[in-house]
Amino acid sequence: MAVNTETQSSFFDTVKLLLALIVLLGGIAGFYYFAEESLLYRVLGLLAVVGVAIGISLMTVKGRNLIGFLGSSRTEVRKMVWPTRAETMQTTLMVFILVVILAIFLWFVDMLLGAGVKALLSVGG
Repeated sequence: MAVNTETQSSFFDTVKLLLALIVLLGGIAGFYYFAEESLLYRVLGLLAVVGVAIGISLMTVKGRNLIGFLGSSRTEVRKMVWPTRAETMQTTLMVFILVVILAIFLWFVDMLLGAGVKALLSVGG
């Protein structure tokens, strides 16, 4: 019995997602069909159609799962411990210093390799 319910729910979810896609494509087509109208009205209409398509897709099982996931993600982000301003400035300064040191090192290696290639090319010529 549960398999039948899942299959029926999955079928209706597929129909809802297809309906949302059709509404979205219709909104995009309408945006270009009414090209002579004001851009403001066309954009507002397109945003309204996108809202309706999102509303339809959120009524599916996948949409409800997405809402649950976003809620859980927000809860986890609230649990994060953000660095203080001093820690951020220290980390940024260290990254900057290491980038400068690495740039000087790579410049030096490039000079040595360039000198080596010039020496090899001048020997053969």
